[in-house]
Amino acid sequence: MAKAKGGSKKDRKGKKPHKNKKTSKKYSHYENGKTNKKHCPRCGPGTFLADNKNRIYCGKCHYTEFTEKKE
Repeated sequence: MAKAKGGSKKDRKGKKPHKNKKTSKKYSHYENGKTNKKHCPRCGPGTFLADNKNRIYCGKCHYTEFTEKKE
């Protein structure tokens, strides 16, 4: 037997409800037009390097610079 037409709103096809996306946090690295983080030398401005314990790393092109240990 076929289902009856109509049904609940869940069963109907159509537009999905709109969900807001989180804003980019890229602008939080800038203060007064200057940046407080280092840019990737391969990718250029706009791609920041992540600061880890013993290295700085670009997640886009996998560029890595190792830092010396401070004793």
